[in-house]
Amino acid sequence: MTSTAQAPQPGARAAHPEHLGHVIFIAAAAAMGGFLFGYDSSVINGAVEAIRSRYEIGSAALAQVIAIALIGCAIGAATAGRIADRIGRIRCMQIAAVLFTISAVGSALPFALWDLAFWRIIGGFAIGMASVIGPAYIAEVAPPAYRGRLGSFQQAAIVVGIAVSQLVNWAILNAAGGNQRGKLLGLEAWQVMLGVMVIPAVLYGLLSFAIPESPRFLVEVGRKERAREVLKEVEGDKVDLDARIAEIERAMKGEHKSTFKDLLGGSFFFKPIVWVGIGLSVFQQFVGINVAFYYSSTLWQSVGVDPTDSFLYSFTTSIINIVGTVIAMIFVDRIGRKPLALIGSVGMVIGLALEAWAFSYHLVGGKLPATQGWVALIAAHLFVLFFALSWGVVVWVFLGEMFPNRIRAAALGVAASAQWIANWAITASFPSLADWNLSGTYVIYTVFAALSIPFVLKFVKETKGKALEEMG
Repeated sequence: MTSTAQAPQPGARAAHPEHLGHVIFIAAAAAMGGFLFGYDSSVINGAVEAIRSRYEIGSAALAQVIAIALIGCAIGAATAGRIADRIGRIRCMQIAAVLFTISAVGSALPFALWDLAFWRIIGGFAIGMASVIGPAYIAEVAPPAYRGRLGSFQQAAIVVGIAVSQLVNWAILNAAGGNQRGKLLGLEAWQVMLGVMVIPAVLYGLLSFAIPESPRFLVEVGRKERAREVLKEVEGDKVDLDARIAEIERAMKGEHKSTFKDLLGGSFFFKPIVWVGIGLSVFQQFVGINVAFYYSSTLWQSVGVDPTDSFLYSFTTSIINIVGTVIAMIFVDRIGRKPLALIGSVGMVIGLALEAWAFSYHLVGGKLPATQGWVALIAAHLFVLFFALSWGVVVWVFLGEMFPNRIRAAALGVAASAQWIANWAITASFPSLADWNLSGTYVIYTVFAALSIPFVLKFVKETKGKALEEMG
């Protein structure tokens, strides 16, 4: 799926829609996909130990059930663009909403482990679709004067979705008497946790009927009159609508649809800039960030923290994630992408190294010694804070800006695929690695965080303040 690359006309750039509240509603409705992305990715955190207990499985099998959703994510992300180009952005959202709903119901009522894994794949497909369609739709609908701020709704919605899922999990656990397998509404608590997602999934579907189709898609399928109406709705009637339609048409005709073949070249299969994008994606995941969102409850319980408290710590970590994301959104255009990435890397090294040190101590009475316990807890929050204020946001900004126009779409697809694969590798390996040596596992994550510093210094170029046409 492509988006308009040509700069808007001055009139459009200065447009201030009369109904800004309505434009914000449209962007927020589209960003509900991001909320579900975050919610569905993280809600499994509350069910990990209950699934292990109910199906009596080891760490390796458990990891595959947790990580298998990422296969669906990769497929959904790879196909969403083509689906949206064929049937429209809104229809694509509605398909994602249906898949989220089916996944929530199926995950809450599994017959066996194999069909729980199947429903996880369905949910992953919806996540992958939402990760692509939300930002693309917002970019195509938002008035140029507000595009940056409205575009940030997607990332904000993701981190809010993560936090809400942890809060809901904690509330359900308390209602079930602190037992993940305690009965609630005729089901076990963990099943209710996974099933509650049906509420935002249905809401997402309903909201998709209340927002207009993208003007870009409408022009593409020849519905220029409807495109003109939508542009008037979001940019106001003071804008030259005919000029905006003509601008979209010119941009579409002038676009080069990049292919995988365009990425080949250089000494190592891909062009060097593509490897830099892949490196950013891999480092973002290999510091172990998703362990904090998929396994944090399990992690804290493994070092003696009460289950209810472990769920609370998962929620507070999610709040820290939101705070860090806001900091990144404030400073990414002020101090630049590269300095922010380096600051984050240094902070992550400190946080991860402290966690590795704390987890190296033997448990006393099934718990970490008091000092090490507090250090582990504070260091975990420090790690998430520094990740969120840097690599959590900066990598996506880099990937959207660093590639030359001619290969941007294809290169971004390869880099995003590398990210899903790296995410899968970390998610699938953590339970077995933790069984082997929890402290050693965090040493590995610390090493990757440390290696990200020379990688950024040597290979990553600053993109702040540069036009997209300057890249390459």
